[in-house]
Amino acid sequence: MPYTQPIVEELNILVRYNLSTTQEGIKVHKNATPETIAATHRLFEKGLVTQEDGGYLTSLGLETAQQAQAVLDILRPVE
Repeated sequence: MPYTQPIVEELNILVRYNLSTTQEGIKVHKNATPETIAATHRLFEKGLVTQEDGGYLTSLGLETAQQAQAVLDILRPVE
């Protein structure tokens, strides 16, 4: 099954988190794109982030973000 656009948007949110600390979250503002707002809300509903507008990663969110970052690092073009 290929990645859908909503899943790609959720992955893009997850890779924005600083994975070197659990004390740093993100805030998705009301003037963000509707797709970003919706993706963040879905991550909250899935239990990956602590707030509907971002917040901190949950333990499941941290694990998922680490895996998303690893996939991105592997697939990133070699410069």
